[in-house]
Amino acid sequence: MRVLGLDSSTLTAGIAIVDGDRVLADARHDQSGRTADLLVTLDDVCKRAGVAPTELDAIAVGAGPGSFTGLRIGMATAKGIAFAAQKPLWAVSSLAALAHDGRTHLANEQLFPYLDGVVVAVLDARRNEVFAGCYANDALIGEERVFAPRELAAWVASHAGDRLVSYVGDAIDVFPDDLGAFAATWHRTTPSGISVAQLALAGARVDVLVTGGPTYIRPSEAEVMYPDGVPGALRKP
Repeated sequence: MRVLGLDSSTLTAGIAIVDGDRVLADARHDQSGRTADLLVTLDDVCKRAGVAPTELDAIAVGAGPGSFTGLRIGMATAKGIAFAAQKPLWAVSSLAALAHDGRTHLANEQLFPYLDGVVVAVLDARRNEVFAGCYANDALIGEERVFAPRELAAWVASHAGDRLVSYVGDAIDVFPDDLGAFAATWHRTTPSGISVAQLALAGARVDVLVTGGPTYIRPSEAEVMYPDGVPGALRKP
């Protein structure tokens, strides 16, 4: 099956088209510029893969957690393509996709002992916090969480036990003082479109075209500042 994978949970979007186990084309897109450029990159990936949107079998999107704006852009873009091409939309966790990227890195680097251990996906959540998830063989252990980076070590220990642990994500570059101790087993990257597509293919393949939305984990700043949902409203005491 030919699947377009898209993740925009961070400042670097991941885009790819896979056909089963084969990667037909993939790219990274800097989201710090114009949003419209994401569509240009998507079009380029389709051209390099030799696949028109209508020839895709499904669209897969990283639903989060991550940047609220980035997730909304990614979900809206994925839904637009799926609606126009009349294809199903599958959603996966962005942290799960990141952990899958970590496992791919371990295999490529022949760090095989860690493949049977725990991969911890950690992304910058801003507000001096990180999003984190623990995975063993791509299966989530516990729940994905958001907390201060200094809490990561104790949280991982409570989930991993005595298993080997490796880390993946962009948070170490944002919080080097808190996370630098893990640098030796840390792979710096963000979720790829390849992993999003591969996990979606391996998953339940539930069509969320109509009902799907981003997974934020925590309330937005607007919800915190304006709990009554009225712009300009005072915060509740």
